[in-house]
Amino acid sequence: MRYYLSLGSNLGQRARHLAQARSLLQKAGVIIVRQSSIYETEPVDYLDQPWFYNQVLEVEAARSPMALLHLVKEIELRMKRRPSVDKGPRVIDIDILLAGKNVVQTNRLVVPHPRMSFRNFVMVPLAEIAPDFIHPLFHLPVSVLARMTGDSSAVRKVGEVHHQVQAV
Repeated sequence: MRYYLSLGSNLGQRARHLAQARSLLQKAGVIIVRQSSIYETEPVDYLDQPWFYNQVLEVEAARSPMALLHLVKEIELRMKRRPSVDKGPRVIDIDILLAGKNVVQTNRLVVPHPRMSFRNFVMVPLAEIAPDFIHPLFHLPVSVLARMTGDSSAVRKVGEVHHQVQAV
């Protein structure tokens, strides 16, 4: 199944943490199809913390959404993510944004991610790699939703990446 994942880090070597998360996903059999550039982003909600590095991945995974959630939580633990203030500093954060055109609503997982369309740090990198993807609930392209976030937080591109990673 095709998924879009959001990666974020604002502690330590942020770019290295994103790279480690990508590597651990691949070692678990997740194929990275495309990846956005890395963006330095201003904290949202909990403001008294370092700025984040964020990136969005388009991946192919032969896992159900719940199985993928289990994997990303294992990776976060392996990378020593520790509980802190809600929306606070973290070594790594991996969120499932989209699971193809599927809608999932359980106590543990809601897809599409319920706050994604209100967050520049998600929508800017997502629009970079999937501008024409139609949101399964809003029925609008990501490029349109990215202009409608209502979020004024800063998002600055850190570096270019080669978007097409591996053909599936």
